[in-house]
Amino acid sequence: MANVEKMTIALTAEQAGFVRHAVDSGEYASTSEAIREAVREWKERRDLLGYTVDELRALAQAGIDSGTSPRTLADVKSEARRRLAGTARD
Repeated sequence: MANVEKMTIALTAEQAGFVRHAVDSGEYASTSEAIREAVREWKERRDLLGYTVDELRALAQAGIDSGTSPRTLADVKSEARRRLAGTARD
């Protein structure tokens, strides 16, 4: 196993119960193993998105700065239905 660093974490009662249940049911050998798996999945999900928090903030700000769209909700729905109908035929 790679170098392991011990950490103390605080979980809500619900979160701790969830981890305990996963260990008690045999899904994981220990609470540490369960938490390591959760962190691995968290990292994979973040890596998959491919954006850092700063990049997401910049994208959100660009959206805000672009102003209000002239399109109505009906326009957006109509376009979505048109696209969906196009993909259904492909």
